[in-house]
Amino acid sequence: MIATGCTAEPSAPGSAMSPDARAYLTTALDVMERNSLHKGELDWPAIRRNAFTRAAKARTQAETYGAVREALRNLGDHHSQFMTPEEAKAALSPSSENSPLPEGRLLPGGIGYLVLPSVASDKAAAAYVRQARAVIRDMDRQGARGWIVDLRSNTGGDMWGPLASAGRLLNDGDIGAFVESDGKRTAWTLQDGTPKAHLGTWGPAEPLGHPDPPVAVLTSKRTASAAEAVTIAFRGQPRTRSFGQPTRGVPTANDSHRLADGAMIILTQAREADRTGRIYDGPIPPDEELPDDTRNLGNSQDSTIEAATRWLSTQ
Repeated sequence: MIATGCTAEPSAPGSAMSPDARAYLTTALDVMERNSLHKGELDWPAIRRNAFTRAAKARTQAETYGAVREALRNLGDHHSQFMTPEEAKAALSPSSENSPLPEGRLLPGGIGYLVLPSVASDKAAAAYVRQARAVIRDMDRQGARGWIVDLRSNTGGDMWGPLASAGRLLNDGDIGAFVESDGKRTAWTLQDGTPKAHLGTWGPAEPLGHPDPPVAVLTSKRTASAAEAVTIAFRGQPRTRSFGQPTRGVPTANDSHRLADGAMIILTQAREADRTGRIYDGPIPPDEELPDDTRNLGNSQDSTIEAATRWLSTQ
């Protein structure tokens, strides 16, 4: 009777995995538990159990990728992601031919219109920053006294290149900060119109002939991640107003962690705050919300540009 009432203890999740696959998944989960923005709020035993159950039969490192992705989704930050070795290589070595550069034109009334698209990384941003600064210099010399910074097509990537591009439209000093889960703050500091950490790479920006101008910032539902950081950098600056649609809602900072096979975990590790100390969480509403106008982006029917121009004319 005793024998009949006993059952074998079920094997632990992941016990059938190869040692290589198990070690790989363990490392990925360790990275998440040590560094995730929400690390103190999550049920890590459950996340690990689910991951090893998902990868129960994995024999290779690549066969754990699905479990890594699921664990990242379970972090709940809506921003972390996983890149295969091939995706990581492409992201770190972007083709300059496929990267749109900043552009702009002088609008009636002495208003400089600057479009800042996405740029993949600070390593890819040298040409981006040069182009943006040349556009600003030309419009400044033509008499621009107010500025529109259009972030509606910027879906994220690198924040430092766009900040260096628009640096002379911002005040030098601390313009925002990363805020980690323990409250530690790392300031975003501009010096001579350039993020301080990149001053040696990109150099100082040329001063404006008409300094401290009013600035209108345009956002849309596509404005995400790094572009939301640029949006935040303008918050709290005098004579600055935003127009358009609320942003996508991921104003958080990611850091990259390389795994043994070259794959990469892009992990959300901090929230973002503006110069006043306000921390952002979710979509950033503009000061003046307007109907979605993405079909007329930048053309003569663009009502968001019209609204920004009307406000700038009063400044």
